[in-house]
Amino acid sequence: MQHFRQSPTEESFVQNPHAFYERVRESGDPMFFWEDYGLAATVSCAQVSAILRDRRFGREAPAGKEPEKPPHQAAFWAVEDHSMLEMEPPRHTRLRALVLRAFTSRRIAALAPEIAALAHELIDRIERRSAAEFDLLEAFARPLPVIVIARLLGVPEERADDLLAWSNAMVGMYQAGRNRATEVAAARAAGEFRAFMLDYVAFRRARPADDLITHLIAAEEDGERLSADELISTCILLLNAGHEATVHTIGNGVFAMLENATPAQALAAENIERLVEEILRHATPLHLFQRWAYEDVEIGRHVIRKGEKVACLLAAANRDPARWEDPAHFDPFRPVQTNVTFGAGVHFCIGAPLARLELRHALPVLFTRLPGLQLAETPCYADRFHFHGLERLLVRR
Repeated sequence: MQHFRQSPTEESFVQNPHAFYERVRESGDPMFFWEDYGLAATVSCAQVSAILRDRRFGREAPAGKEPEKPPHQAAFWAVEDHSMLEMEPPRHTRLRALVLRAFTSRRIAALAPEIAALAHELIDRIERRSAAEFDLLEAFARPLPVIVIARLLGVPEERADDLLAWSNAMVGMYQAGRNRATEVAAARAAGEFRAFMLDYVAFRRARPADDLITHLIAAEEDGERLSADELISTCILLLNAGHEATVHTIGNGVFAMLENATPAQALAAENIERLVEEILRHATPLHLFQRWAYEDVEIGRHVIRKGEKVACLLAAANRDPARWEDPAHFDPFRPVQTNVTFGAGVHFCIGAPLARLELRHALPVLFTRLPGLQLAETPCYADRFHFHGLERLLVRR
C-alpha cells in the first residue's frame, strides 16, 4: 500500500482537498495509507460504497480500541456514548426504528410548504436591510435548516442561536487539529445542550405535542427500552446532524452555482432534482467517515486487518472518474446517479430526505427572489476538516 503525507490543516488542502485526492488517484491505486491519520483510506466510489455496506466494518470501536476519555471531555462523552451514529446493531437497529417512526416520508414531504415559506421569510429580512452585500451563510444557509429541524423535533425555534453554537462546538471534536481548548468547548457545549434537552423533555412529558420528541417519549414509555440517556442523545444527534451538513451544502452549492453561472432553467421543477444531486455530489460537505474492521477484510489489492480503521473519503468518491464523466465539472443538468454523500448501508443518513427537500424548495425561492445574486468576493473554506464548508459567503443582490 502506497503511503501519502498530507496535513488536513495545511491551507492549500483546506481550500482544495481534491488536488490531494487526485494525486492519490493518479498513483494507480485508490487505496493508500494516510500517514497523518495513521490509517488506510480510499478515494474509490466502488470501494467506499462497499465498505459502508459491509457488516464486517462498523462505527463502534471494538474491545480495547475505545477512544481515551479524559475528565475534561466527560460531558461530551456523556452524550456521544449514547449516540446512534456510534452504535452497531442491535442497539442501533432499535434506536433507528424508533426515529424512523417520526421521519416518515409523509411527515417529511408535508414540510415542503413550510420550508418555502421560511425561505421567503428569510429573504424578506434580507431585503429589509439597506446593505446590498450580505453573508448568505449567516442570513440564509444557517437559520433555515436549524429552524426546520427545531420545528420537526418540537424545540423552540427562538433557541436557534443556542442550538447552532452548541452544535458547532460539539463537532469540533471531529475536526482535524483539535486541541484541548476545542475539547473543553465541546464538552461545555454538550453539557449545556444536554441540560436544555433534559428540561425540554420533561416539559414535553407534561405537555405532549405532534412532534418527534413526543413520539420518542411515547416509544420509551411503551416499553421500547429507550433509556433517558438514549433519548437525550438521539435528540441532540438529530438537531446537530439535521442542520450541520445542510448549512455547508447550501453554502457550497450556492457558491458553485454562482461561480459557474448556473442558468435559471436548472431551478425549474423538471430539473431541480438533477441540480440538487449535482450539488450534493460536487460540493460534498462531509469528506471523511471512518469504519473499524471487525475481521480481516480484503479490499482491492489490500487487506484491512481486524481492529484497524479505514477512512472512506466521500468527497473523493463523489468525483471518481470511474463513475462520473468529467467529475470535477459542475453540471447542473448531469443525469442523476447515486452518490455517497449521505453514506450507505445501515448508517445511511436518516435525514437525507429532509436535506434534499430543503434544497429542492429553498434554492428556487432564493434565486427567484434574488435573481441578480452574485459573488461579492471569492470565498474561503474554513479549516474544519472533516467538514468542508465556507467561512462566509459574501454576495451582492
